[in-house]
Amino acid sequence: MAKICQITGKRAMVGNNVSHSKSKTKRKFNVNLFTRKLYWVEEECWISLNVSAAGLRTINKIGLDAALKKAAQKGYLNA
Repeated sequence: MAKICQITGKRAMVGNNVSHSKSKTKRKFNVNLFTRKLYWVEEECWISLNVSAAGLRTINKIGLDAALKKAAQKGYLNA
């Protein structure tokens, strides 16, 4: 499974490790992902999502139903 948040669409970024001598080597900045089972009240079922920490805050702020609708509009949910 890809390391992508299903609510915010965040994914791993590529950057450089920079040493004291300023030599650079490639590295990855991974997303802070969690697999969470959440209860969807409107559909009366449990769903499992790969959600970043920012995605969890979004769900807490606007609610699960609104967050899922927004993610579906932007195409972040994969079926």
